[in-house]
Amino acid sequence: MIRKAVIPAAGLGTRLLPVTKEMPKEMLPIFAKSRDGRLCIKPLLQAVFEHLYDVGVREFYFIVGRGKRAIEDHFTPDSGFLDELKEMSKSEAISSLGVFYEKVEDSTIVFVNQPRPAGFGDAVLKSKPLIKEDFLVYAGDAYVISPENDYLTRLVAAYRDTKAKAAFVVKEIENPTRFGVIEVRSLKGSILEVRRAVEKPEKPPSNLAIMPVYVFDPAIFEALQKIEPGKGGELQLTDGIQKLIEWKQRVIAIKLRPEDIWFDIGTSEAFWGALRLSYQHLQEET
Repeated sequence: MIRKAVIPAAGLGTRLLPVTKEMPKEMLPIFAKSRDGRLCIKPLLQAVFEHLYDVGVREFYFIVGRGKRAIEDHFTPDSGFLDELKEMSKSEAISSLGVFYEKVEDSTIVFVNQPRPAGFGDAVLKSKPLIKEDFLVYAGDAYVISPENDYLTRLVAAYRDTKAKAAFVVKEIENPTRFGVIEVRSLKGSILEVRRAVEKPEKPPSNLAIMPVYVFDPAIFEALQKIEPGKGGELQLTDGIQKLIEWKQRVIAIKLRPEDIWFDIGTSEAFWGALRLSYQHLQEET
């Protein structure tokens, strides 16, 4: 499995104000399971980290900006707090935090500063000095619930089997105008070859929306350096992917399966959906 992951988490979260004035949106809670199978809540970013850790990622590059100190604090093990919980006989909380801290201590975690929000592509580009091999990109404000993390296994396998320079997950969306959207042809089995990628199109070329989970060759950095700011005056990762296509590099995608549950927390409505979907999924499992 790929060992490096870049996790952009520097957005201002303006659509979730006022709660995101002091709290990074990536630290908002979703429902999850504790080590002993009980229902609990945890920050979405912790769920993303643990999700990637469980498939073999051990080097994490969090792209953060001003006002994101809560992220760094959360990912710094606090033995003193565990001692306080022990004195209070809070064994369940100790177990849950202890497992998380073990994963943190077994990982290399680097915080990379993005001084101002300048787009998803700019966030990824900030990691260029640190990445010299294939790597994952996973947005810090989105999540996929998948049996045995199957979609990540399929994504990495497809990337390697096709010798692609970029691979990502797509989902059929009725109105995908707020996403990157792709035009494709069938390549091999369920693997799609991407012929065109466009960010937030007014007239989408298909209903296949890019979900922010990617595998890249370091060539994406050169592509991002060659593009101009796009939608919203920001450097868009989708435009970097399109540049790879223009350079005749192979770009592929796989579809999420019906049993895969995707959500994000970009708006108040989406956040409510994330809470509802994560809770329903756990109820169905019990």
